[in-house]
Amino acid sequence: MKSLLDFYASSGPMTKVDGYQNYLDDVPDTVAKLSHLLQGVMIHVFWADQYGVQLTGERQEEIQLRTTTARLKRILELDPRPLTATRVPEKRVVGNCRDFSVLLTAVLRYHHIPARARCGFGRYFLPNHYEDHWVCEYWHEVDERWVLVDAQLDELQCQKLSIAFDPLDVPRDQFIVGGRAWQLCRSGRADPDTFGIFDMAGLWFVRGNLVRDVAALNKMELLPWDSWGSIEGPDESLTKDDLCFLDDVAALTSGDVPEWEKVRDLYERDGRLQVPPTINSYIAGQLTSVTL
Repeated sequence: MKSLLDFYASSGPMTKVDGYQNYLDDVPDTVAKLSHLLQGVMIHVFWADQYGVQLTGERQEEIQLRTTTARLKRILELDPRPLTATRVPEKRVVGNCRDFSVLLTAVLRYHHIPARARCGFGRYFLPNHYEDHWVCEYWHEVDERWVLVDAQLDELQCQKLSIAFDPLDVPRDQFIVGGRAWQLCRSGRADPDTFGIFDMAGLWFVRGNLVRDVAALNKMELLPWDSWGSIEGPDESLTKDDLCFLDDVAALTSGDVPEWEKVRDLYERDGRLQVPPTINSYIAGQLTSVTL
C-alpha cells in the first residue's frame, strides 16, 4: 500500500507544476477548499453561458491544454493575481471535466496527497444516461479509502442538476469508472448506447474510456478525444482475444484498483494500453497526429 500511495502522491507528465510552485505554496490543501478554488479559476466550456459568458472560438481552444503547467500559465495570463483570488467568469480559463479533475489531482499531489484522475461516466447529468465524464479520486487518510470528488460541480451546477449527493464524496453508483462500465455493457446489465456524449455512444466509446482510465491510473491523463492502441478501430474489428484482453483489463480497474501492481505491469509491457510518444487526437472531429 505504501508504494501505491507514494506513486500517486507524486506528479506525472501531465500534472507537473514546473515554474509555478510558488503559486501553489499558499493554496489550501483540503479537498473542499481546493475544489472551491478551482471553480474560481476555471469555467466549463459547456456551462459558460450559464455564467453569462459567450466564448469565442479562440477561448474555446483552451480545452486543448493537456498539461497542468500549460493550464496554470493560461490562468495567470488571464488574471495574474494569486490562485486564491476568485476570478470573474470571463477571466477563468476554459476547461472541461477532465481539466477540473486533472488540476485538482495535480495540486493534491503537489501537497503530497495521493490522488489520481478517473475516466468514466456520470449518471447525474441526464436521466437514464451515462455521460462521458472525469472525476478526481484521492486517498482519505482517516477513513483509509479512495474518495471520488467532482470538482466541476459548484453550487450553480448542483442546483441545475438537482444533485442529491455530496460532490466531495461521489457515490460509486453515480460515477462509473471505465472498467466497470465495460463490465456492465459486456454482461448485458447496461445498454452500451446509453454511454457517451452528444450523438456519440456505444461499446466503442466505453472501450475508449476504459483505456483512458488505465492510462490515467498510470499518470498519463490525456484529453477525452485522444486516441491510441486499443481505443482505435470499430467494434467489428475486435477479435475474441481482443475482447478477452479488455475484459481482463476491466476486471483489474473496475473499482479502486487493489491489484495496482498488476495494472502497472500490464500497462508498462502492453502497447495496446501504453500511451506512445505520438497519438491520434480527434480535435473537433478532425484527426490530428500529436507528439507528446
